[in-house]
Amino acid sequence: MTAMGSSRYDPDRAELAELLGGEPAYRIEQLWDGLYRQGRPLEDVTGLPAALRDRLAESLPTALGAAAEQRADDGATTKWLWRLRDGAAVETVLMHYDDRTTVCVSTQAGCAMACRFCATGQAGFERHLSVGEIVEQVVRARWASGERRVSNVVFMGMGEPLANFDATWGAVRRLHDDLGIGARHLTVSTVGIVPGIRRLTAGGLPVGLAVSLHAADDELRNELVPINRRYPLADLLDACDEHRSRTGRRVTFEWALIDGVNDRFADAERLAVITRHRGAHVNLIPLNPTPGYPVVGSSRNRVHAFRDRLADAGVAVTIRDTRGRDIDAACGQLRAGVEVQIRRPD
Repeated sequence: MTAMGSSRYDPDRAELAELLGGEPAYRIEQLWDGLYRQGRPLEDVTGLPAALRDRLAESLPTALGAAAEQRADDGATTKWLWRLRDGAAVETVLMHYDDRTTVCVSTQAGCAMACRFCATGQAGFERHLSVGEIVEQVVRARWASGERRVSNVVFMGMGEPLANFDATWGAVRRLHDDLGIGARHLTVSTVGIVPGIRRLTAGGLPVGLAVSLHAADDELRNELVPINRRYPLADLLDACDEHRSRTGRRVTFEWALIDGVNDRFADAERLAVITRHRGAHVNLIPLNPTPGYPVVGSSRNRVHAFRDRLADAGVAVTIRDTRGRDIDAACGQLRAGVEVQIRRPD
């Protein structure tokens, strides 16, 4: 089990079997089935004797302590601030739509990517989350979802998932194999960690890939997304092409529209050049306000004009339905409205 920030969803079957040493072999299946397929809190896995549940509760603590809960969109969006066992803080967002229920999970406490317009990036990096800490976010959201089945999980919360690849991929496998969420309902977002994209592609599950692009030339992208200096556009696009080829999944390019920065028609034309022949999908996101970035998002008219220019050029494009903006739960806002001191590692 993980020593720091451990969750009852960290151990695999073999580790749980070791923990259950001396118990009948079928207890591991009862425990695994209760935690994952049934998705119950440990105290509600009534197939296990009460004394055993009490002992397991001490050995398998939950990782997420609820520090705050906020709702928006007439109850359709819920955001949780979780305190982890070592004091770190992360956020999770649950979103109900007419045709699906989606959980947006965090993979790191803070983020080291330093994208200028993102509240999480402005806060800095504290630490990676474990497999169990990621999975537990989905489980806890599923408890809160009630009769609504959690159908989709997006790794788009705090942190850069592919900078914490092993835990991210471990969580993907656990969600797919044990919680029963299909690979085509799992989407991993990245600012462009090329080696991580290649590992994701080689993983054997056709999960979705969403790339936070925001600029279609290296000069502007170097400014907006600093990791581009290490993995420039040409290398990033090659990795995206490989992902599409090997998984059969089209790549989504995320584009946060910033007034006067990347919402010009020349930007749309450059974006069209690099996306239309790839069969990619472009998701336009009106920039959500964050306290550390003075530039504002594009106007509604500009967003629609930018979309129309892309569509006219043959690009598959949509405008994201912004959820949770008034509770700082929208894209790029996580951590924006919460006073939390990030402790940077030594």
